[in-house]
Amino acid sequence: MSDLTVEREADVAYQTLRVDAEPSRSGVKKTLTLESNTLKVNFAGSEARKIRVGLTSFFEALLLITETMKEFGPPEPKYDHY
Repeated sequence: MSDLTVEREADVAYQTLRVDAEPSRSGVKKTLTLESNTLKVNFAGSEARKIRVGLTSFFEALLLITETMKEFGPPEPKYDHY
């Protein structure tokens, strides 16, 4: 679970991460949900090692997203280009 400062930042992170599905051969299933400014993620799989790899990859992506938002400033209040 990751609490982002404002709802819009959480939405940007959610919209970015939700399209990045786990490879089918990984045996790991990732489920993302967004509640206000809280991004919740659930990982499930049969091997702890594969889940750990999925978690590491997820947190690296989340860190990159939050660092990018800090570097370029807060996201626009609304994005309607899709």
